[in-house]
Amino acid sequence: MSGKFCINLTCSTDNTDRATVAFVVANAAVASDKDTLVFLSIEAVRLSQKGVAETIHEEGFAPLKDLMNSFIEAGGKIFVCSPCFKKRKLDEDNLVDGALIVGGAKLVEFMADGCPSLSY
Repeated sequence: MSGKFCINLTCSTDNTDRATVAFVVANAAVASDKDTLVFLSIEAVRLSQKGVAETIHEEGFAPLKDLMNSFIEAGGKIFVCSPCFKKRKLDEDNLVDGALIVGGAKLVEFMADGCPSLSY
């Protein structure tokens, strides 16, 4: 069984429920001693920008910014899809702590040994 866990997140302000639940599950995975990665793709790359997560707070959950901070503090990784990021003309100088812009090869490398994954 893999010691890794990957969540592919495609939503941000366009579906705040999915964005929130993805980080709830990511926190559960990292708390279970899994080497956990959240891969932000498509619209989720917007969460890599400071200030965006602060606008998201789904009823019944901690604010998304708090969930993201807890995830990073626990050792989780956030990879940001480079082509998705560039397409949206986002600011590399405005990345949240822990976010790293990567190409698809970096994701494949992380998942190469049979890493389980979920998509939101």
